[in-house]
Amino acid sequence: MSDDDVTAMLTGVGAADLVTATPEGLRATLLPFVYADGTLRGHLARNNDQWRLPVLGEAMVIVRGPDAYVSPSWYATKAEHGRVVPTWNYVTAHVYGEVTFHDSAEWVERVVRDLTAKHENGRARPWAVDDAPERFIAGQLRAIVGVEVAVSRVEAKRKASQNRSEADRAGVAAGLAAEGDAAMAREVYP
Repeated sequence: MSDDDVTAMLTGVGAADLVTATPEGLRATLLPFVYADGTLRGHLARNNDQWRLPVLGEAMVIVRGPDAYVSPSWYATKAEHGRVVPTWNYVTAHVYGEVTFHDSAEWVERVVRDLTAKHENGRARPWAVDDAPERFIAGQLRAIVGVEVAVSRVEAKRKASQNRSEADRAGVAAGLAAEGDAAMAREVYP
C-alpha cells in the first residue's frame, strides 16, 4: 500500500485492536481511535486492566479494512483450466509505536470530543458532547482513560486479487457485489 493509502486507512479508522505485551502476557482490546499528527488516540474503560499493566516494548494496533472469502467459481479461468482454489482478500495495517495512557480528565474529554466530531460529522442531526448534562458527561469521563500510540512504523497490506487476470478480478468483484460486499468489490476492481 502507498503512504497515501495508509494515511487514508488510519484517518478512516473507527475501532481497532490495541495489543500490548505485559508481564502477565498479551492483552488486546477493541477501542475507538482517531488518527492525527502521527498518533492514534482513543479511550478504554477504567476497569480494563490493560492500561494499568506495564507495557513491554512497543504496542501494536491492528486496523482492519474490508475482507472477504473469494470463491474460485468467480474466476473466469475456472472454465479454462480448473486450476483455481479459494482464497481470502483483505486490507489491514499493523501499526506499531509507544503507547501512553492518560488519566487526565482534560485529555480524555478532548479525545472524546474528537471522536464524537469525527463520527457525528455529516449526520442530519449530529449529537455533540455538550448536548448531554455536564454532570453526566463528567461521570462518564471518570469511567474511562485515554490511550495514545505514537506511530513509529506501519506494516500495511492489501490482498485484493491483484495477482489474478483482469477477467478474474472482474468476476471476483461481481461475485462480491452480488453477495453485498461492495467495499471489498471496490478494492478488487475499483
